[in-house]
Amino acid sequence: MKIKAIALNTLKEAVRNKIFYLLIFFGVFFSLSSKLVSLLTIGDSLKILKDIGLASITFFSVLIAIFTGINLVYKEIEKKTVFFILSKPVDRKDFIIGKFLGLALTVFIAITVMISIFSVFIFYFSGNFDPRLLLFFVYLFMEVLIIISVSILFSSFSTPILSSIFTIVIYLIGHVIWTFNEFKYKLTDPFQKYFAYLIYYIFPNLEKFNVKNIIVVNDPISIKIVLSTLAYGIFYVTAILLISIHVFKRREF
Repeated sequence: MKIKAIALNTLKEAVRNKIFYLLIFFGVFFSLSSKLVSLLTIGDSLKILKDIGLASITFFSVLIAIFTGINLVYKEIEKKTVFFILSKPVDRKDFIIGKFLGLALTVFIAITVMISIFSVFIFYFSGNFDPRLLLFFVYLFMEVLIIISVSILFSSFSTPILSSIFTIVIYLIGHVIWTFNEFKYKLTDPFQKYFAYLIYYIFPNLEKFNVKNIIVVNDPISIKIVLSTLAYGIFYVTAILLISIHVFKRREF
């Protein structure tokens, strides 16, 4: 019940923020604007429409996760409300988990709105509902959960500006970290090879959740890959939350 109360309060704070609605608006606007771009390009207009639309939804979903998440813990500390909350029978782990779940619910609502509108848009122009958009939704939401957990980790001990920079850097690294796994074919020095492996397994491989191209070109994807990717995401989110709880418990107020 304590975690639920913190989560619902976090959701209320997030939806009162005008930036939240602004980012959803731009996500919908740019995804629907993909139709105009498809008219100006050569090729399959439906594929171009999906490509640009899904990229827009991904971009603004990540922005919502970052710019909402970085203020979660820091705002409570800055306004001194954390003292009132923790003076109650509320454990610090409940505080972190509640904040995470509240923001996860916030982003879930945002992604649902954007993808629902985009799905209707696709149905209007193609006459068919693409069920693979549900797979895109699941993958995107899991990727955003990782970003949320990372933003909470940094916001538990740093300022919003630094937290946003760190989170954005982790996001960018996460989409190129797969290249470190390829170094096993290039590096000959054992130390360099083990170091590349270490970096590869420490940082989240967010490219695992990038199924936009698969959705656009209708490539097959096995259920085994889907389940293993989701398990990877759940494991990483859990690990980051445990680290966040540890850091927050050791923080002096």
